[in-house]
Amino acid sequence: MTKIKKALITGVTGQDGSYLADFLLKKGYLVHGIVRRASTFNTGRIEHIYQDPHEKNRTFISHYGDLADANTIRKLIYKIEPDEIYNLGAQSHVKVSFEIPEYTANIVALGVLRLLEAIKDYEEHTGKKIKFYQASSSEMFGATSPPQNEETKFYPRSPYGVAKVFGFDILRNYREAYGIFASNGILFNHESPRRGETFVTRKITRGIARILAGLDKKIYLGNLKSRRDWGYAPEYVEVMWKMLQQKTPDDYVIGTGESHSVEDFVKTSFSLVGISDWKKYVGIDPKYYRPTEVESLIADSSKAKKKLGWTPKVTFTDLVAIMLRYDLEICGLTDYAQAIKLSKYAVAEPPPPPSFMEK
Repeated sequence: MTKIKKALITGVTGQDGSYLADFLLKKGYLVHGIVRRASTFNTGRIEHIYQDPHEKNRTFISHYGDLADANTIRKLIYKIEPDEIYNLGAQSHVKVSFEIPEYTANIVALGVLRLLEAIKDYEEHTGKKIKFYQASSSEMFGATSPPQNEETKFYPRSPYGVAKVFGFDILRNYREAYGIFASNGILFNHESPRRGETFVTRKITRGIARILAGLDKKIYLGNLKSRRDWGYAPEYVEVMWKMLQQKTPDDYVIGTGESHSVEDFVKTSFSLVGISDWKKYVGIDPKYYRPTEVESLIADSSKAKKKLGWTPKVTFTDLVAIMLRYDLEICGLTDYAQAIKLSKYAVAEPPPPPSFMEK
């Protein structure tokens, strides 16, 4: 009888966590997700996989927890006995990390250490092994010149980036010191309809939908010249899984190898709904500038292509189209949404249902 693999995902209610849960469930995993308790419902992205606690033989189980709480993390690992842990939980908004640097460091940096310590303790006491994935970030490269690969020097330009460097380095230390199967995925920007509404890409597509619906008049943005390597999130969670299926742990840079500016994202988005004079709908607000900027990030994913057999398929234009169609649908602009064509690799995502009520 084939053993059912068990995975534990931190940050399961986020963009990547929800897509990873979808992916692992299709692979036949029993998926456990850590949900951070809040006074408002924050489970909209996993509503479609929610199963009532009274159901038997559930394949998706959520647990309350927090990366700031070492005791709960340790107890959950002993209780669940996961084969794989994916650490996707974070305070991941770069601009916000300047405003709450201590909290960002506590979750993004020390959260990794708490997980590694719990894994080390579990493995020493049970003799069982856990494979661990750490969501590292292209923000660690910061001011270094592109393209960036696994050998590129880190020069972070935000508290978030600095905290991610700590997580990256402490993982490698525990891997070498204690033999933990732990891999860093240095993921460049990846977006989707499930991206948070305060992130620039989603601000743009959501803003356009609201303008067309007559709800807003302008989108307010910061630095339009910043260049990023933008990919499609569902493709990136697949490569997370691939990293933990290797014989030995390692670190990998993941991205498309293409560079686009924020202005490119804006122009492409407006052009898809037939608007060429985009400047009259976009305002620049200095409050959205960062104290220290990251000007350009471009991934060199040669290692991942060679060792993992991974290459992205969804193009930049398709990514924009997927997100824009989603936000147009939410605003009831079905005709606009249907007029935007997608390639064979780009699958439209239906608008989300309301968050589930606590049972």
